[in-house]
Parts: sequence; structure tokens; C-alpha cells
Amino acid sequence: MRVLLSIFIVIRILCIGNSFSWDAVEQELVPLCEAEGVEIEVHNLYYGGCSLAQHAGFLMRDTAAYSHRVCTNACPRMIKDTVSLRQALRDGKYDYISFQQASHDSGIRGTYDPWLQLLVDTVRAYQPDAQLCWMQTWAYSGDAGHPAYPRYHNSQQEMWDSIRSCTRYVMQKCQMSDIQCQMIPCGAAIQLARQTKLGDTLCRDGYHLNYIYGRYTASCVWYEIITGKDVRKNRYKNPQMTRKQRVLTQKSAHKAVQNAKNAVF
Repeated sequence: MRVLLSIFIVIRILCIGNSFSWDAVEQELVPLCEAEGVEIEVHNLYYGGCSLAQHAGFLMRDTAAYSHRVCTNACPRMIKDTVSLRQALRDGKYDYISFQQASHDSGIRGTYDPWLQLLVDTVRAYQPDAQLCWMQTWAYSGDAGHPAYPRYHNSQQEMWDSIRSCTRYVMQKCQMSDIQCQMIPCGAAIQLARQTKLGDTLCRDGYHLNYIYGRYTASCVWYEIITGKDVRKNRYKNPQMTRKQRVLTQKSAHKAVQNAKNAVF
């Protein structure tokens, strides 16, 4: 009798993040993948408002600062232990490992060095085969009350232009250092969605994404990057979304990914 063995390939992701990675990967990415039969395991190292400098500080002191949140096809969301970055990097192999800047520093170039390089070098030492990623964050809503918004003169456009400039800086820096880095253009997708009939409604409090189509937009970007599939063909939508909202957000995410492939950040 012939025995057939099923081999399941699981995509494992580690986000060195904060509440913006919580928005981007913890709610909608697993169901998007499930809809197309993709097995996924998302590990989000969460520390609220964490900047690159703070991540680097935790790394150097080996501080168990992060809430280790895991999302899989079998378990939508589970909080494991409080861990250090080194502990998480030793916890098996990852296919994708992402970095990001805290939203308030995302458009301030002087906040990136030397912290990003230290984090990249450490991650490559522990996980040499992982695809490194830069998750581009998004500008605040026009009426955001975030205390850091005055750094950008309370202007969404100024903040977005600053984020784009810093994104180009990160990608050029990686290229010059011969680092293969995949850009995750969540910020671009949110900005594109704001230019549709959805308007400036994708955030719930001025800076975190709303639970219905804001988070969905960011996860659609991640879905396309890690699967190589066109998200516009994905049949899943948040149960509270309208069909029109799904179409607009999927198109925005797809366009952002395509622009990133052409180095339009």
C-alpha cells in the first residue's frame, strides 16, 4: 500500500516591533493567509512605542522586555512569555524578520543610526537565512492628537514625506552594506487608501489603524510580500467590511507593493 505523506510548509515571521506591528500583523494576516491555504506563524515582539534606539538598548542589556505574541492558523492570537530579542532569535528559524521605527521617530533620520545597523548585524548572526524586512509605518491622521505630531508641524503630508525620505535612506543604506532587505510598504498603502473614497478614516485614534479596514490594509501588504500572491484575488474580508471597502483597500495594498518593487517608496 502506498503511503502518501503531506508536507506542510509554514511561513514563519518575526516582527521586532511595537503597536504598529500589532496593527499590521496580529489581526488580519492569518485569516488572509488561511483563505488561500497558506500556513503561517507570526511572532510579534511587542513593546509599546518602541524605537530603534530602545530595541538596541534592550538588545545590548539582553532585557526580557517584549510580550511575545504568536498568531497561527490554529490559534488566532496567543501571548507566550516575556522574552528578550536574543531569546526570540534562538527560538527556531524564521523566514522573514522585520524591523521598524517608532511612529514618532519614523520621519526623523537622525534616530536611525547606529541602532538599525546593530540590530541588523545581530539578527543576521542568529538567523543568517532569514529575509530581512523593513516595515514602513504610516503618517498620522490629519487631526491626530499625538504629542509627537508637532515635530511634523501637525501636517500629515509633511510627516508622510519625511517617512518616505527615511525609507529611501534605509533601503539605500542596506544596499550599500550589501544587505538584502525587503521593503514592506504599509505606510504607502495607508496613504494610497486615504486618497480613495475611504478618505482620512483609516486610523482609530489618529495614529493606530482602525480595526475594520485600517488593519486589513496593512495586512494585505504583508500577505502579498510573503506569499507572492495578488491580494486582489483573496476572498477574505473582515466580517464588518463592505465589499467596496475590501476592493479599495486591496487595490491600495497591491499598488503599494508594485510601487515598492519599482523602488517607489
